[in-house]
Amino acid sequence: MKSFPMFIRTSGRRVVITGGGEQAAQKARLILKTDAEIVLVAPVLDEELAALVACGRASRHDGLLDQRLFEGAAMAFVATGCPAADASLHALAQAARCPVNVVDRPDLCDITTPSIVDRDPLVVAIGTEGTAPVLAREVKTTIETLLPTNLGGLAALAGRLRGAVAAGVPRQHRRAFWAWVFKDTPRQLWTRGAERQSAGLIKAAIAAGGTRAAQGQGSIALVGAGPGARDLLTLRGLERLQEADVVFYDRLVDADMLELARRDAERVFVGKHVGAHAWPQERINAVIVAEARKGRRVVRLKSGDPGIFGRAGEELDAARAAGIPVEIVPGVTAASAAGAALGRSLTGRGVADTLVLATATGSLDAPLPDCTRFAGPGTTTALYMGVRQAGRIAEALIGRGLAPDSMIEVAVEVSKPGEEVFALSVAELALGLKARKVSGCAVLLVTWPQTRSASRTPVPGKDRAVGRTAGQRTRTCNSGECHSPG
Repeated sequence: MKSFPMFIRTSGRRVVITGGGEQAAQKARLILKTDAEIVLVAPVLDEELAALVACGRASRHDGLLDQRLFEGAAMAFVATGCPAADASLHALAQAARCPVNVVDRPDLCDITTPSIVDRDPLVVAIGTEGTAPVLAREVKTTIETLLPTNLGGLAALAGRLRGAVAAGVPRQHRRAFWAWVFKDTPRQLWTRGAERQSAGLIKAAIAAGGTRAAQGQGSIALVGAGPGARDLLTLRGLERLQEADVVFYDRLVDADMLELARRDAERVFVGKHVGAHAWPQERINAVIVAEARKGRRVVRLKSGDPGIFGRAGEELDAARAAGIPVEIVPGVTAASAAGAALGRSLTGRGVADTLVLATATGSLDAPLPDCTRFAGPGTTTALYMGVRQAGRIAEALIGRGLAPDSMIEVAVEVSKPGEEVFALSVAELALGLKARKVSGCAVLLVTWPQTRSASRTPVPGKDRAVGRTAGQRTRTCNSGECHSPG
């Protein structure tokens, strides 16, 4: 390293910023995150900096410019935009032994400003010694996704309770106690927004001498993996994966998604797919509850959104009956991803003011639901699990008044490398899917405009008959929620 990273105390100290324009304002925004006294030095201040002075958050120096301006300051930023003035001010700061940063002049910088992930009092600073600021910002973005926005509040609470822990928890148990706070149930509750419940649990554990921390409590999270691409997983879903002790997943979850889980997390394939169950639903319910009862953090990773044709209700009921904390983490459902892949909205003024999500494959006692019963003028119907029922769907739509030459959009393996989108007429739907060797599940989108109900339906993306990777057309679709009946 050519620069040593460290944190500089700002409480009760001055930070001097010379310059009155945008570059100076950028440095002021950074220092406003601290409790430092900000001193602005410039003949003219822009509106943003002038407002800081007007509200008392900063002061303006109108006196002589000599080294006394910088004496005792925590640091200084020079941003006048004039090379000669910058060099002179740098010399004055050095004479006062004040660490200085001269904007866009790395040769005159004693200090550099890092990219900051702010979860006050938890702060992460990323620097590249001025060589690659764009890379530093990219790393910052990655870390931002990993740390919940309210995590700093838990760190602050821990700071306020350190005295109580020192008095109430034996020394030999304190490390385990804090590990429990920051790695186990208290952190899970806190990051989910249950700060009061988390704080109460921590305080109860302190009152019990830290013994409750060793007991632990399991939990279950039903996490929506989205349509396939791992960057469509939500931030909360990512957090749950990285907290999990065990992940139960089925064939529609891509291997790349599992790589986001904690390295030492157990991964269990439960083998659900259309027409066959390696694991019956009752067994899945039983095993996720059993693992949670061991005090483990369980993630049930489901394609798309758990609450849309994902049998989440049965797993929720099993967890609640066992008294185990359970949550749903929503995901991007296949219909939304299909609309995005087609580059269009699923609703539109004067076209479709109603969106219907329907499944063409139901339970064992009702395997063929009437999935088109809500289709009509002004609707877009997204049909899940409809490939095997394409002929029945086409007949039902025509029977409801949709013209046989109206177009149906088909999205296969949406958001995945083998993604393919195309359009087929209602009349040719079944034969067209068979000819393209589409099997398993795909999302069928039927848009029935308000203005006409029995003529050809113009559908955006109709002419996109060739998929992005035609060589993968024979692959089974993994693009959305696809669950077997029963």
